[in-house]
Amino acid sequence: MTESVDVVVVGGGPAGSAAALTLARAGRSVVLVDKAGFPRDKCCGDGLTTWALRELADLGFSPAAVPSWTEVGRAFVGSPSRRLIELPLPSGPGAFAAVARRVELDAALLALAGSAGVDVRAGAGSAVQRAAAHDDRVVLGLADGTELRAAWVVAADGMWSPVRKLVGALPTGAHRGEPYLGEWHAFRQYVRNVGPAAASDLYAWFEPDFLPGYAWSFPLADGTANVGFGILRGGRWPTAAMKALWPEILARPHIRAVLGPDAEPEGPHKAWPIPAAVGSHPLTHGRVLFAGDAAAVADALTGEGIGQALATGRWAAEAIAAHGFHDHPHAGEVYEATVRHHLVADHGMASTLARAMSHRKGARSAIWLAGLSPWTRRNFARWLFEDYPRALVLTPSRWHRGMFTGPGATFPD
Repeated sequence: MTESVDVVVVGGGPAGSAAALTLARAGRSVVLVDKAGFPRDKCCGDGLTTWALRELADLGFSPAAVPSWTEVGRAFVGSPSRRLIELPLPSGPGAFAAVARRVELDAALLALAGSAGVDVRAGAGSAVQRAAAHDDRVVLGLADGTELRAAWVVAADGMWSPVRKLVGALPTGAHRGEPYLGEWHAFRQYVRNVGPAAASDLYAWFEPDFLPGYAWSFPLADGTANVGFGILRGGRWPTAAMKALWPEILARPHIRAVLGPDAEPEGPHKAWPIPAAVGSHPLTHGRVLFAGDAAAVADALTGEGIGQALATGRWAAEAIAAHGFHDHPHAGEVYEATVRHHLVADHGMASTLARAMSHRKGARSAIWLAGLSPWTRRNFARWLFEDYPRALVLTPSRWHRGMFTGPGATFPD
């Protein structure tokens, strides 16, 4: 069976849902396909920065759809010397940080897209098995035998994007011809019955033995926390050692003190790679635009990727809606220019700081400076949680009134 549609979005995560929702509201016919059935778990730290929250709010998303949703008012950052500094987030207006289980968040976002008119097809039969990019269309073949013909495709299908492989849009530079494993690798487990500190506040510990990586505890509802750690690939610890290292990390006294004496693991631990290499992967291939992890846009310092996924999905959709049905090449050019404008300088700054944080002295100095005064603590918190772009002060083209003092995210009732 052959079907024609304006746009096919591949991938039902935040990038795909944001793209599909934006296009549907622009009046385009959209089919979203994902090989997984929803709800489905997604390995993640579950943290939502100010940027991610604003993107969600602009989509009309309601936190009421996510039972585990927990807003966070302050964070604590630990240095390699065990110094712990408090980073208070603004008290409002709006939300500046939150934590939500991805199994719930992604399903709720996908449901919102469906309610806007997106034709959502999820499950094994919707896996993309064939893809061919032509001058005037893209043709996708699904596992159930359906052939979809679309003017455009947004590939938001993860860091090992099947669509990228099928159309031959290979990574460039150091990644060409090599299996891509991401820049970071993370490990997480849910922990229940945590103490009051872990139940209410966000913690990040820059441990001396896996710098510039860090361990975290992010609070969720019902006395549960998302606890994990991330390491830079190629660093002191190979990713294969993470499983053996995990019990020892949980037992470290300063981490155990935050988790509390009654904390116990809930369910299996899981690991996942994080792609943080803006510019190493083509963002477009003819009428195919790549978004989210398929574009390797995660933050190079923290590994955060939800804000970037939502934004790139939206930018891809806006470029297609505004330019894709009048001037074919222009939509891709607009999308690439938008990503470069918003992400490349920030990626460079985050990468530079990550390199500085890879040494104990650099990490201690950075955290000492962040905790120097109430002003530095407040402003470092806003910078860390992506209240404004990483390299905003170095990119005058993005300056605007109130750029350092904007409100948080305000969600619909």
